[in-house]
Amino acid sequence: MEERARGPGERIVPGPPAAPRPAAGVALLRDGGDGPEVLLVRRTEAARFMPGVWVFPGGAVEARDGVGTGRFAACARRELHEEAGIELPATAELTLFCRWITPEALATRFDARFFLARAPAGAAPRPDGDEAVDAAWARPAEALDAAAAGELALSFPTRSQLGMLAGFGAVEEALAHFRGRPVEPILPKPVGEGERLRMALPGDPDYPG
Repeated sequence: MEERARGPGERIVPGPPAAPRPAAGVALLRDGGDGPEVLLVRRTEAARFMPGVWVFPGGAVEARDGVGTGRFAACARRELHEEAGIELPATAELTLFCRWITPEALATRFDARFFLARAPAGAAPRPDGDEAVDAAWARPAEALDAAAAGELALSFPTRSQLGMLAGFGAVEEALAHFRGRPVEPILPKPVGEGERLRMALPGDPDYPG
């Protein structure tokens, strides 16, 4: 598979790591004939961080999102509305399912919480044309297959998150699986050199201590 283009925010920088910015995203799910489908949006090629890749709607936490842990869910709701034109009802459940921290070597870093949510009935994404230039519903396994075939550009975290969502038979099954589970931060770390360089995850035998 051809390597995707990297934005200036993804460049490797020497020295002490930058402090990660709080961020949040939402994996919006709907039931399909062959299992749950998730909403993906494609970032603009002009983005400084992960240009042109397909991701879950999300972004950095802002002051208007409030304070405390509730600001992450508020940010996820806001970003979904801003980037995809979908507004979640006030009563909609947001289930925290993972937390990713950008590797320490990168210029731009985020500490991002990702939530699961059920799509409102008839929800039709409308990309804002600014941050998000396209949108599509896809079964997680199909998105991963398309990425493996070079047909879909996915970031490393999004690939891993789609893998976490593949295999469920219904939206409620996915929500029930992650509801109330403890979520530990995932900080990928580079291991190896040259063509053998890859990102190791917590729990991998060669994950640096």
